[in-house]
Amino acid sequence: MLTTTLCAALSAAGLALAVLTGYRRRYLRATRIAALALLPVGLAMAGLVTLGRRIATAVGDWAVDLVFKPTVWAGFVVIGCSVALYGVTRLFSRRKRGGEAAEGVGRASAVSPGAAAPALPAARGASGKRRGSSDSGLSDFADVEEILRRRGI
Repeated sequence: MLTTTLCAALSAAGLALAVLTGYRRRYLRATRIAALALLPVGLAMAGLVTLGRRIATAVGDWAVDLVFKPTVWAGFVVIGCSVALYGVTRLFSRRKRGGEAAEGVGRASAVSPGAAAPALPAARGASGKRRGSSDSGLSDFADVEEILRRRGI
């Protein structure tokens, strides 16, 4: 009952301020003030003020229990153990799946069996011959060098 009375008084004060603002011919601002002034009464009538108070009380009680009850701390330890166990099982399942994929056991290949390997462009050397696979890793730049030579750069 006290909460509803307080909300009504707050709304009345806001509406009085809106009337004074409207008297000064600032109608847009007066309308905004009236809209905000009606919120406390609307929240009280809908029961949301009481709900907010109950939620705040519940959170406060939980915080007090968190500080003073060892069972709450033990609950967090149990939650931590649960998360750790789940993480360990995920780690081991990934290792097991990785080994199966390397051996080809239990997994279907993403490429059809009759498909050929993807064709990679072979780099050409300065003499125009194809280089073998025993190059030092600079074969990627051979095409760039050839283009630069053709352009005279």
